Amino acid sequence: MTAVDMKKAESPAVARGTYFLFTLAVVVLGWVIAAVNTGISYLALGTDAIPIVIGLIGCIVFAIVLRFLHCAWWLAVLSFLPAVFVLVGSVQYAPEVTLDGRGVRETVRITADSAAANGGSNHRFTLVGRLGELKETLDYDGDHPDWEVGDRIEVISDPKGVVPLEAASHVDSGGQPGTLVMGVVGWTCITFLAGLRGFVRRSAGRRPAFEDID
Repeated sequence: MTAVDMKKAESPAVARGTYFLFTLAVVVLGWVIAAVNTGISYLALGTDAIPIVIGLIGCIVFAIVLRFLHCAWWLAVLSFLPAVFVLVGSVQYAPEVTLDGRGVRETVRITADSAAANGGSNHRFTLVGRLGELKETLDYDGDHPDWEVGDRIEVISDPKGVVPLEAASHVDSGGQPGTLVMGVVGWTCITFLAGLRGFVRRSAGRRPAFEDID
């Protein structure tokens, strides 16, 4: 076998190894996005908009990188399904852990609903506890709240006032890591599939149709 033939025989193996490293890099990128957004949620306690916006940007970046790995768009679009789990898990974990850790539990009675007066879907429930009316309201945005005036429920409030008051039944810090892990596992599986298909597509010289248009 000549030197030229040996070089041709080795080049596919090198390309395969390089592509596998690229695939691993995209997997790590997904893990980093999830971890960083969870950390940002801790740093921005009480301001969900910040981790939501940054998390959305991270999910879009991941989808774009996945498209280059796969050399097609459909898996990149599919990655937005586990992205929802990543976003919800990373944004909600910090405030719920905070309420579980330092929150004060109290049984209260609902005495008023702001939506009853204006007929809207933004409910602000007034609460009365053992020491009188609470300064915070229990907020619910939607048409079918779980509570109504006269109900007695248990709530958890943050003594530092950083995290909004929540109904105890809606605080599940133990479930949020599971949601986050489900999203990251989904991203990981999609990335390995994208890496395999992307390698095959590039080996065959295939590209997305719109890239062939001059």
